Amino acid sequence: MPSRRTLLTTLAALPLATVPALAASRPSIVATTGMIADAVAGIAGDRVNLTTLMGPGVDPHGYRQTRSDIVALTRADLVLCNGLHLEAQMTEFLDRLAARTRVVAVAEAVPENLVIHRSTRSDPHVWMVPSLWRHAVGAVEMALTALLPDQTDALRANAQAYLAQMDRLQTYAQDMLTGVPEAARVLVTAHDAFGYFGRDFGFQVEGIQGISTESEAGLNRIRSLTDLLVDRQIGAVFVESSVSDRNLRALIEGAAARGHRVTVGGELYSDAMGAPGTYEATYVGMIDHNVTTIAGALGADVPARGMTGRLGA
Repeated sequence: MPSRRTLLTTLAALPLATVPALAASRPSIVATTGMIADAVAGIAGDRVNLTTLMGPGVDPHGYRQTRSDIVALTRADLVLCNGLHLEAQMTEFLDRLAARTRVVAVAEAVPENLVIHRSTRSDPHVWMVPSLWRHAVGAVEMALTALLPDQTDALRANAQAYLAQMDRLQTYAQDMLTGVPEAARVLVTAHDAFGYFGRDFGFQVEGIQGISTESEAGLNRIRSLTDLLVDRQIGAVFVESSVSDRNLRALIEGAAARGHRVTVGGELYSDAMGAPGTYEATYVGMIDHNVTTIAGALGADVPARGMTGRLGA
């Protein structure tokens, strides 16, 4: 596998002439994550050629650009990333790329006073709350409007329709999650991707790892979380589609050794969405799935097929 130095050297050697002229074809956009790509598709539709770097099950914290990624990125008319250090291993590359291509970190449109800070790091997982992700969608719309100025009215109309779905989703989440008994509002997951979710919906969130999957989970952390599960009589923990469940299995076994049964409440989509072609491969479907799964496993009465009746379809 090529080293970062090799990849950066490759980038520096590519001529600006490789960027296609707008007049020759539809503008080319690269989105780092599926959540961003879904907003692009919802607003721009087939007006652009869209490439998504990170698909289902991919961990963006540890993702490194491939040779094909370099080609797509350097030929793009617009690159949309999350920012807030989500794409940690791509930071240097994206900084270099920004000298020749427009790169927009859409999550950094969230007002600073609403961003969660942990020590020296900002929490990048703002998409977990639709009312926060609205800011990122607004940044996507602005970037698309600058790229397609003659399509402003259509882009605005599509953005409004997309945001209306998010407003409905926010209301659904609030309704379902308030149905969880207060004592049971403890969300234990593989890594701390649900900080915004917990803050906005009133849950105590405990990730075995920190806000990045690059951090390590020590025995003391697993022991303290086992104590929490037993002491609070929490009966469910949640695996994540893009993170190994090894540490969560250790928690379940530790609680069982102390006579307390803990089950897996379900698999959540944290840093990546569902399989292509499914409802869960959309932003609305991803959050609908998470909300319905969490609320149902922790004691709320939820519709079996979620907000739109499409879960699992």
